[in-house]
Amino acid sequence: MTASHTLERPTSLLQEIRKSRFLAQAEPVDDARGALAVLARVSDPLATHNCWAYRIGQAYRFSDDGEPGGTAGRPILQAIEGQGFDRVVVVVTRWYGGTKLGAGGLVRAYGGCAAECLRTAPRVALVDKAGVRVHCAFAPLQVLRARLREFAAEVVEERFDGDGADLVLSLPREHVDALAEIVRDLTRGRGRFEVLDAS
Repeated sequence: MTASHTLERPTSLLQEIRKSRFLAQAEPVDDARGALAVLARVSDPLATHNCWAYRIGQAYRFSDDGEPGGTAGRPILQAIEGQGFDRVVVVVTRWYGGTKLGAGGLVRAYGGCAAECLRTAPRVALVDKAGVRVHCAFAPLQVLRARLREFAAEVVEERFDGDGADLVLSLPREHVDALAEIVRDLTRGRGRFEVLDAS
């Protein structure tokens, strides 16, 4: 399954498996620093284990947090990938209940709890965005700003100089060419339009 969604909002799921409690907590994140901040915030220092995984584009990490190697972090990551999520961190906290699960049981418990948490979570489609820089004179600026909504463009930065306004915008990549044409038309070819890196 291609990763094409992220979480709409944080979500959680609590399961009891052979007397151990497993709490999966999943949140949308933009980068690794955000994922590790979620981990620090939701981990329970009194729990037996706080196992986790995240995927953000091509970057991913996971941890078994003391469980036998490969029985917790990797199954959580596989749950993220199997449900088609990106830009997501999942922390599965375990409170040991006195019954050993064995390696296979741990894989099923951690992976299954994470997968069920994500399966029932509200999701939103990921949009491939691009950053653009536009410079235009003051005269067409008001009309340009009014038309940005048509292209789902957001103003990230705005500066003014003696010649007009310099805007940095973030918008879906599929709308870049159409916006460039509008800028050309509104400025009669005198405006500047530059595509920046993906935003």
